[in-house]
Amino acid sequence: MRQGPVQARGAAGFSAAFTLGLAAGFVSSSLAFTGEGRAFRPRRCALPITALRLTPPRSSAIWLAVRPFSHIVLSRSIRSSVQAMFAPKNICCAGEFAGSAKAACREKGKAVVDCAMTIQSKSSDDAPNPQALGVERTISGVNWVGLKTLYFKEVRRFMKVQLQTIWAPSITTLLFLVIFTVALGRGGAQVMGVPFADFIAPGLIMMGMLQNAFANSSFSLLAGKIQGTIVDYLMPPLSNGELLVAMVGAAMTRAFFVGATIWFVMLFWPGVHVMPQHPAIVLWFGLLGSAMVSLLGVLTSIWAEKFDHNSAVTNFVIAPLSLLSGTFYSVDKLAPSFQAVSHANPFFYVISGFRYGFLGKTDSDIMLGSVVLIVLNIVLVLICYFLLRSGWKLKA
Repeated sequence: MRQGPVQARGAAGFSAAFTLGLAAGFVSSSLAFTGEGRAFRPRRCALPITALRLTPPRSSAIWLAVRPFSHIVLSRSIRSSVQAMFAPKNICCAGEFAGSAKAACREKGKAVVDCAMTIQSKSSDDAPNPQALGVERTISGVNWVGLKTLYFKEVRRFMKVQLQTIWAPSITTLLFLVIFTVALGRGGAQVMGVPFADFIAPGLIMMGMLQNAFANSSFSLLAGKIQGTIVDYLMPPLSNGELLVAMVGAAMTRAFFVGATIWFVMLFWPGVHVMPQHPAIVLWFGLLGSAMVSLLGVLTSIWAEKFDHNSAVTNFVIAPLSLLSGTFYSVDKLAPSFQAVSHANPFFYVISGFRYGFLGKTDSDIMLGSVVLIVLNIVLVLICYFLLRSGWKLKA
């Protein structure tokens, strides 16, 4: 079917407009991705994330790479290696603008400086004084923003696969309760004057908490080393203590999620009574125990170079210590030599104190257990801190 002159001219005009639109889009996108359009956003500096401690208050914490306005509107990229930040009003960043823009900055009385120089380490001799550049230190004391960011990042990591990290270990632990209550609970067996099911229930809760706290904290740094993303833990402006607190806090959070899930299901299990008599003691030993194993997990993730190393510690250290800690039996019934071995197991004090919070009965001294766990936690904190500070097996 033939087209008339008007239709032909309309089609030709549409084709020309479409071609011009494609050309304009290509030019703008090329400017956006190559960085040629960054002159449209003055007062912006692209600095590595390590410069956050030397940046002004308007800088964003652990955030995004600098892009032109059109690219920022269209997309956001969460890259932790580069962040977007604003320079002070009396400073223009060299390398970000063309010569005309620099001249305009000088006309306005602004100093043109090399913002990339602010990322030099404190020990570098040629690093400029941040105060001389007009850049004030914005993070003094604890970096609460960075600490909270890393903590929630670690929590979201295991919550994203909660079927594997929360529910699966809870069901596995509950299977122990089912097996032992069916095998031994119906005969009226008692341990320390309470039914056997009531005796093992608190120990099972704590055993699940300990194993999952270790699994969470032992994965983060090790996965970063294997996958090549360890820089996301080492480059942010977080001190070694803040890094340690965030990872241990996230592991303890997972431990309490698992423990709360197991406890809630046990509330409805027939023949099991898990209402705590001393809630404060339950919380106290839950915190001490999960913190101790979380620190052990961090120590393992620093030492390990592959997942086989992590599995070896889990199978040959954590699992035996938790299973042989008096979870399924009273240590008082053992021979004296085995009692001595059990008292040398720190997991024994965790489970014994945790059980006392539920039953009001224990086979060890609660105060002695608290002192042992506090001292052990302090020692583990110091070891992990100095290993992180030294960069052993973390930094090239």
